[in-house]
Amino acid sequence: IGKKRDPFGKKRDPFGKKRDPFGKKKRSVRRRMSPIKLKRGDQIQYRNVWLISRFISQQGKIVSRRMTRLTLKQQRLLTIAIKQARILSLLSFHANEKLLEKKRREWAAKNKKRAFRNKSRAFRNKNRAFRNRKKQ
Repeated sequence: IGKKRDPFGKKRDPFGKKRDPFGKKKRSVRRRMSPIKLKRGDQIQYRNVWLISRFISQQGKIVSRRMTRLTLKQQRLLTIAIKQARILSLLSFHANEKLLEKKRREWAAKNKKRAFRNKSRAFRNKNRAFRNRKKQ
C-alpha cells in the first residue's frame, strides 16, 4: 500500500490559490488623473490660498479624497496645507460668515413656507369636519 497519486500528475496544495474555472480576468485598476494640474511654480502649500480654498466645502470642512479625486499623496499635502493656513489665519476654521448668513435666510424662508402649508392644511381639515357635521 503506497501513497495515493494525483490522477493529473500534479501535487495539489490545499491552501494554494484557486483558479477561476472560466478563466475570467479581474478588472484592471486604472489610475485616474487628478484634477490638480500642477504647473512648475504651482505647489500645494499653505501660502497658495486660491488652490487650497477649492477643496474646502461650504461648511468649512476639507472635502474627502473620493470627491476631490486626488492622489493619496496630494490629499495628505492638501490637508497639511489647509491646517497650516488655518493656524496662520490665512483661512478661517469655520465656514464663511456671508455664506452662512445666506443659508440661514434660505432655511428661514423654507420654514415659513412649511409652517404656512401646515396651518392651511389644518384649517381646511377643520372646515371639512365642520361641514360634515352640518350635513348630518
